[in-house]
Amino acid sequence: MTKELLIASVGLSLFIICPRMAGMVHIISKHSHVSLFYTALYGTILAIPLVLLMVLIFGKFGVWGALAFCVATDILSALFMKEISLRAGIETIVIALFVILGVRVAPYVAKLLVR
Repeated sequence: MTKELLIASVGLSLFIICPRMAGMVHIISKHSHVSLFYTALYGTILAIPLVLLMVLIFGKFGVWGALAFCVATDILSALFMKEISLRAGIETIVIALFVILGVRVAPYVAKLLVR
């Protein structure tokens, strides 16, 4: 493994661990009454092919294609969570909406802060 690949991989691993991820693991675990640890472990294993698919979509369709895929997976997650609890499904949709809003607002905030 090259130094550049190691740095990029560590950067991605630290980026994936975000407040949204912690919130979603908490919501899923709370409403399903299963272990936080096992939810995170099995969810991570199941997510690996989805992350790779997102990268392929990004390569072909750019950031908006990848974002559309991510929103679609959030909606699917909400549908699955609805089977556990309607509230968990609604919370998942709200979090997805904030992600979309963040993608739209972030460039403007960064432009104001960095001139």
